[in-house]
Amino acid sequence: MPQTALIADDHPLFREALKLAVAQALPGVAVREADCVAALFAALETEEDIELLLLDLNMPGAQGFSALVQSRSHFPAVPVIVISGREDPNIVSRTLAHGAAGFVHKSAPIAEIVRALQTIGQGGIWAPGTSQSPSALQEGENDAARRIATLTPQQFRVLSMLCSGLINKQIAGELGVSEATVKAHMTAILEKLGATNRTQAVLIAQQLALDQAAGSSALD
Repeated sequence: MPQTALIADDHPLFREALKLAVAQALPGVAVREADCVAALFAALETEEDIELLLLDLNMPGAQGFSALVQSRSHFPAVPVIVISGREDPNIVSRTLAHGAAGFVHKSAPIAEIVRALQTIGQGGIWAPGTSQSPSALQEGENDAARRIATLTPQQFRVLSMLCSGLINKQIAGELGVSEATVKAHMTAILEKLGATNRTQAVLIAQQLALDQAAGSSALD
């Protein structure tokens, strides 16, 4: 059973509900909280006792499945249960394909969330209904996930801010670093993603969006 759980969601009231579910499902487990992706990875990097992550896909700084991909790449020993307001079976199966241990709808009753936490705490997987098998990812999405997984957490933060429309000066201010440092990160990001410019880097990240255009293909 995990000793510490991290709840990553930007809605305080829902975090409180999840804390109640964790207390019921996993008595004695300590709870940490994060309200954005930057806080999520700061917690994972500094608190070695975190053994379970409850993740909202739509929290600030996340680009679709990108935060899930990053957490599974850099913290593979921490199982992730995605808590989402989306009820599309395709998103559920893609969540599992990206390495989540479970998926729970935000509309689910507390009793169901408790059962999910207990199942995952014992090493199992959980998904609503009968959709417990991950589907094959489209080639472009799978390729983008592999590329984004190679980014360091700081490079991922820079990419997330780039996707939000921030320029280098703004990113530097948000991270508390120099513009030269941001430029160095950007160069490394483009190299790791195989992108020739910032626009192409954003397009690669968008391959992990929750809603995709039909027929999305592999990246060039």
